[in-house]
Amino acid sequence: MVRKPRERLNRRGSLETSAGGGGPKRSWLIVLILCCAILATLDQTPVLEPARTAVGEVLSPLETGAAMVARPFTGVPEWFDTRDDLRERLAGLEAENSKLRRQVEVTDYGRAKLAEYESITRAAEDLGYALVPARVTAFGPAQTFNRTVTIDAGSAAGIRSDMSVVTGDGLAGRVLRVTKTSATVLLIVDAASVVGGRVGGADTAGKKSGQVGMVRGSGVVAGRSDAGLLTLDLIDQSAAPLKGDTVVTWGDGRAAPYVSGLPIGEVTDTFSSVRDSSRTVRIKPYVDFGSLDVVGVVVPNDTLSDRAVVTPEGELR
Repeated sequence: MVRKPRERLNRRGSLETSAGGGGPKRSWLIVLILCCAILATLDQTPVLEPARTAVGEVLSPLETGAAMVARPFTGVPEWFDTRDDLRERLAGLEAENSKLRRQVEVTDYGRAKLAEYESITRAAEDLGYALVPARVTAFGPAQTFNRTVTIDAGSAAGIRSDMSVVTGDGLAGRVLRVTKTSATVLLIVDAASVVGGRVGGADTAGKKSGQVGMVRGSGVVAGRSDAGLLTLDLIDQSAAPLKGDTVVTWGDGRAAPYVSGLPIGEVTDTFSSVRDSSRTVRIKPYVDFGSLDVVGVVVPNDTLSDRAVVTPEGELR
């Protein structure tokens, strides 16, 4: 067979003929195959093992040194990736920590509120009066010189003016004004507040006191030695209550604005006036007026209310 010449365009754009053939290409292919076969055969023989070991010993330190030199450069992308991962993980941990902190704070606040509501329930049972629970929503402005608070229960809850207001610790005040959904309470620390009080315990002569008088507020909650204290003007000026004696409200149980038997505070000291021979008793109230939150309004047992009423038995109705 005779191989036909092939035509192709040269660089000048004219046709030229070239004799086709693949002899040289086939020769190179055969040579490469033979070389691969020889190298594969030699690799399986133990003759080259010493040479291979010597080359490895020479090249191994060079490879190690090259790797150490290149490591700072090859590790840069990995360093940035690790840094970004750590930053994202830190941000996630901070967010989770903040969430857990809020949950703890809310849980503590909820526990405190539950404890205050439970104290109102116990107070109703201990005092023997029905109570309408309410929360303090605002304190009266200082410009009015009145110590008042606003609660979130009003006439719809069965609250009327001149009703006693208590906490789980004792007497807080009385209702002044009422709207349908709120009421204003005058605190017993206000200078305009007057409460009938009775002293328990024994006097300095060892006799049962039981003396009555009028408990008045000072109107001062800070800045003076008598801040937050009450004074009791006794009817019997010869009586001298002892420190630590309890003072409670007195009446027939249906009196307004204060029902009887509500704890007011305890006697801190007694002093006499030489000028008018009077005796004044100072009382520390049981209620912390700086942290008022949940209170109970004393109502008749059959009161109709838009919220639950705590009965004298300590149950909700």
